[in-house]
Amino acid sequence: MRGYIAITLLLFSVADSSPAGLSKRFGKGGDVIRGVNLGGLFVLEPWITPSLFKQWEGPNPQAVDEWTYCQTLGKSECESRLKQHWGSWVTETDISTLAKLGLNHVRIPIGYWAFTVKNDEPYVQGQIPYLKKVLGWVGKYNLNAVLDLHGVPGSQNGFDNSGRLGGIHWQDSQENIERSIEALEGLARIAAEFPDVVDAVQVVNEPANWGLSKQGIIAFYKQAYTSIRNIAPNVLIVIHDAFLSPAEWNDFNVPGWENVILDTHTYHIFVKDRLTLSRDNHLRATCQDAANVRNFNNKLWTITGEWSLAITDCARWLNGFGKGARWDGSMNWEMNGPVYQGATCAGQNSIGAWDSATRMFFRQFAEAQIDAYEAGSGWFFWNFKAEDADDWNYIKLAQNGLIPNPPTDRHYSRYSLDSKRWDIKLNSPWCHE
Repeated sequence: MRGYIAITLLLFSVADSSPAGLSKRFGKGGDVIRGVNLGGLFVLEPWITPSLFKQWEGPNPQAVDEWTYCQTLGKSECESRLKQHWGSWVTETDISTLAKLGLNHVRIPIGYWAFTVKNDEPYVQGQIPYLKKVLGWVGKYNLNAVLDLHGVPGSQNGFDNSGRLGGIHWQDSQENIERSIEALEGLARIAAEFPDVVDAVQVVNEPANWGLSKQGIIAFYKQAYTSIRNIAPNVLIVIHDAFLSPAEWNDFNVPGWENVILDTHTYHIFVKDRLTLSRDNHLRATCQDAANVRNFNNKLWTITGEWSLAITDCARWLNGFGKGARWDGSMNWEMNGPVYQGATCAGQNSIGAWDSATRMFFRQFAEAQIDAYEAGSGWFFWNFKAEDADDWNYIKLAQNGLIPNPPTDRHYSRYSLDSKRWDIKLNSPWCHE
């Protein structure tokens, strides 16, 4: 997870990329994907589970990501702690709850190190039995899963959610690419083992175009497609837009490809233009997102793979372990101070601190985004839960009425959802056509 704004493209058949050219439905959800990410399970992010990193809080933290977590603890202690975490962070009750909330999909991030670890790497293994247990629950409650390779050797983006914070070195060696393919082949074998549950494999999460070669990314996508297809011929394959504009993918066409998804992630907090919006303008901004998704959907099927209700970056350690926030100026950024004078992070991430107007806004913001992303083929919220960040906690938000439960129960719906899905008309106090 990292906040950039782009448009997601979903290519079910590149040769015939119109909606009518769909050759395989996306799981049991049919045309509309409504899902959440199971983030923080197999790839640690300090802001999702701060309890795991709390002991290193201070001016010079030793552990800031999963690499340094294991490096600092040593493999034996790291394995012990992570096994306890893997066995408790996602429970059968969580999956049952997600099904009861009306969702039909989960996206499961996992790192390459679950399949391949070198002697000089601190990572530990043992994730696969826990992954299979989760997939069993997913199937039991009639959901589908996307297996997402969230971190690759060398890091594809330098974010802590790649497993290692720092430089972008994924394309530095062919060995890194080959080990990434090895991990994907492992995921493909799991997909083949759970054909009624796993309907898609994502080949790499959020590769950063600013630190990688676009042509190298595309070459990897092609290699990954072939490798996965050889093992799991019927699974859908997800490729990310690499934070490039939609125009960069307009002419992307690989003859013979089908059932391929181009994924993007839309957040309102990691770039100045969105973070500084008023509440009304956050709602209006979704109108442009909706229009873009709908317009591209005339050519290519669309999906938004990550989004949240956050309108501040105040979640503790969201910007990295030990780092502050742009919102209140506790993090060094382009405004050299808070978003506005007196801006505070106090109460921003706690439902209990939100007044009635704030609660109404978040309900509207949830519906606005759901409507926007369903102008395409659906969405995955980030995240299913978080220890201390309620605006990122789908289960808590839905149970408190701030996200529609089920997702079709909308009070402020901007779209005529009873109309033909591919001819949705904007209908809201924020959008005008």
